[in-house]
Amino acid sequence: MTETQRLLGDYVKHGSEEAFRELVAHYLDLVNSSAMRLVGDDMHLAEDVAQIVFMDLARIAKTFSGEVMLGGWLHRHTCFVAAKTMRGERRRQSRERQIVEMNVLHDHTEANLARLAPILDEAIDQLEAEDRTAILLRFFERLDFRSVAAALGSTETAAQKRVSRALEKLHLLLKHRGLTLSVAALGTALVAPAVSAAPGELAVRISTAALASAATGGGTAFTLLKMMSLTKIQLGIGVIIAAGAATTLVIQHQSHLQLEEKNQALRRQIAQLQNEQEMHRPRLAKPPRQIAARPTVSAADLQTTKLTDRFSKSREPIKLTREQVEAYLKINGRNAATLLTAFRACDDPALLQEAMDKFPNDPRVDLAAIFKPGSSPEEQRQWLNAFERSAPNNSLANYLSALNDFQSGQTDQAVQELSAASGKSQFQNYAQESTQSDVEAYLAAGFSMADAKVFGPAINPQTPINSALRQLGLEMVGLATGYQQSGDPTSAQTTFQMTVNLGQLLDSPDAPTAVSKLEGMIIERTAFNAMDSASPFGEAGQTVQDQIDQLAQQRTALMELGNQFGSVQSMMTDQDWVNYRDREWAFGQTAAQQWAISKYGQQ
Repeated sequence: MTETQRLLGDYVKHGSEEAFRELVAHYLDLVNSSAMRLVGDDMHLAEDVAQIVFMDLARIAKTFSGEVMLGGWLHRHTCFVAAKTMRGERRRQSRERQIVEMNVLHDHTEANLARLAPILDEAIDQLEAEDRTAILLRFFERLDFRSVAAALGSTETAAQKRVSRALEKLHLLLKHRGLTLSVAALGTALVAPAVSAAPGELAVRISTAALASAATGGGTAFTLLKMMSLTKIQLGIGVIIAAGAATTLVIQHQSHLQLEEKNQALRRQIAQLQNEQEMHRPRLAKPPRQIAARPTVSAADLQTTKLTDRFSKSREPIKLTREQVEAYLKINGRNAATLLTAFRACDDPALLQEAMDKFPNDPRVDLAAIFKPGSSPEEQRQWLNAFERSAPNNSLANYLSALNDFQSGQTDQAVQELSAASGKSQFQNYAQESTQSDVEAYLAAGFSMADAKVFGPAINPQTPINSALRQLGLEMVGLATGYQQSGDPTSAQTTFQMTVNLGQLLDSPDAPTAVSKLEGMIIERTAFNAMDSASPFGEAGQTVQDQIDQLAQQRTALMELGNQFGSVQSMMTDQDWVNYRDREWAFGQTAAQQWAISKYGQQ
């Protein structure tokens, strides 16, 4: 057991504030340095990110296993919090776009390597856990190979090999993103900016705030707003507002429980709305439509024609055979990520079942299991509970549980799940993090890079998840309508706001696909249609009708963009298809389509 694991155990078991403060002091430089790089060297914003990271640690430390590599978790969570914070300002996407397009990486000067620091953090976050841990121990925690070996429970020679392999994999990740950095230069880039000293007294401030937050027993963003003196986040994170609204909703709902007669009337109204929706309600574990089996095509079959011609004839992802995915598994091993990749590539349910049997505590497996065709309601509930345990910070787990509660008539529990979801800043469906492994499966089957990126499952529209969230939006609107009819406009308005927030999670500026954005718009429009069109909603004196009109304009613009992209597809080269997919995964489908239209629309 390492010293940091001992300190973490002391905090978890005995609530030792001294142990927690030592953990903060030990890891603060790592967290703050990573945050500084990811937020563009904004010192105040980096401190805010670090404070949130350690608050989350104080709150959920009891869920960690005794063997957790805390440095790896902290770095990954810092990447998540920083990315969430920066999303509105789009700095990360702009920074990566500039680096990819200018191709300056043959110049390994200190200034250029410093510009790569944020990209390195994001690439490290995409590595498998063992590789990420090796990189962080060696370069971020600055341990020698003997100490790395002790932390990993291996020999010094094995630790050296593990770090070397991790560097190679990081090198390949960067290469696939167009960053041609040698392994030697990569090691230099990691050493130079990895960790710098955090400002004095920051550890004390963060420890105090985190321990105070944990002591309240609350994990909502509303609590964070009360506890923290944030510089920029409190002005920009809409989740905080939603969490405050959710708190109001819970209080109001509890008031209804005390007034039995009024509560019973509300239950009857909600039940009536649910009965009216029953005929067209999709079940949580099933997609809204059955997708016909797709043909399996060999790599050789794809080499005889131009990629754009092949793409026009095969709009759906091409599936691999079981033999092809077994070859991929033989190379990469049978872990949670690779088994799910193999399942997506060939649709063999036995592969999903193997992942469920071997890795029941992996959130990616739990989420896939929820939507396994043919699951019973009891099995769905079992995997929903597992998902909430394995991903305690992921609001998607609460949203899906809320839908299940609505459908089983447990409205009170659904309200509690919605409140919990609104207090979490993370919303993760794991689609984009699976992109690289999906491509690797097709490369292992002999496909070219262009074919692997275009024809593989890669960017998954997440149809079952989006459909479930759309149904949840209907349930939430039904709940809000029930509040209205029972004479509680405050709870009604709060629920409508939460429904709009749910839609905006899908309809975000950097949503991976147009399908996701359209699903989000449907949820938002459903909420607005149930509200008084003349009532105020939003900033600058906007009304509900203004919001409806704005959504209509956004939908029209999105459809027009899709049509324009369709008109230039036939002109795209194989390399530009690769570039298009890279932009799609990094910045979202809308930005990728705009790039293609800009390039080919001028010819």
